[in-house]
Amino acid sequence: METEQIDELMVENIELQSRYLKRTVRIDLYNTNAESENSSLLLVNDGQDLVSMDFKNILRKLKLKPLIIAAIHCSEDRKNEYGMSSGPDYKGWGSKAGAYELFIIKELIPFLHSRFSNISFTNTSFAGFSLGGLSAFDISWNHPEVFNMIGVFSGSLWWRSLDKSDKDYDPWMHRMMHRQVKESEYRKGFRFFFECGEHDELEDRNKNGVIDSIDDTIDLMRILIRKGYREGKDMYYLQMPDGRHDVASWAKAFPLFLKWGYRIPN
Repeated sequence: METEQIDELMVENIELQSRYLKRTVRIDLYNTNAESENSSLLLVNDGQDLVSMDFKNILRKLKLKPLIIAAIHCSEDRKNEYGMSSGPDYKGWGSKAGAYELFIIKELIPFLHSRFSNISFTNTSFAGFSLGGLSAFDISWNHPEVFNMIGVFSGSLWWRSLDKSDKDYDPWMHRMMHRQVKESEYRKGFRFFFECGEHDELEDRNKNGVIDSIDDTIDLMRILIRKGYREGKDMYYLQMPDGRHDVASWAKAFPLFLKWGYRIPN
């Protein structure tokens, strides 16, 4: 374990042995106010991307409520650990998503509550990039007793059970997250932050002039609105004209998510 302190920011690098994943998981803990007894907890998939975006300096520049971020580094088998616990996609990706969910709920969350036993967490959120965003949404949505806010950046919300080239493909039936949310109950108190870059990809399956990642995100938001969530209050959508599917774009968007979710009121 390594520990670094910069002003009021404490950073620890730890390793956690997971029985469910059968591997060692690296986690970077960012604590914005080590003296506070009340704090928010934020989990972030693809924690290695926070290192790439120099997250320590991003945090230092923001005025946020006391916050602890657990940045979970992905494994070499990322495309199987990240996904949806309901099952793999049509390619067979996400075969270990159920085990990853168990790691988060039964190992990581209890560890964090034990590690910071002097802190009362006022709320718990989960964020992620690309496949990590899909995973964060899936785990949070299925555990409303734990989470109440989700951040999705260039999310892989295309995740589908049937190839889009199949003659029987129906976007409302076979996009797995959209179907799951549509068939689920309303989660009281949930908040959602979505980011898409206009250059995330080139695919436009319905030929409407809008790339699929934007269509998939807006379609999911429409389902959430029909559930009763309000755009602007419960949901924040950021569409970046220069945004791409890369860490540099997410580094620009992530501070907006943090300020939206954890800004100190004026």
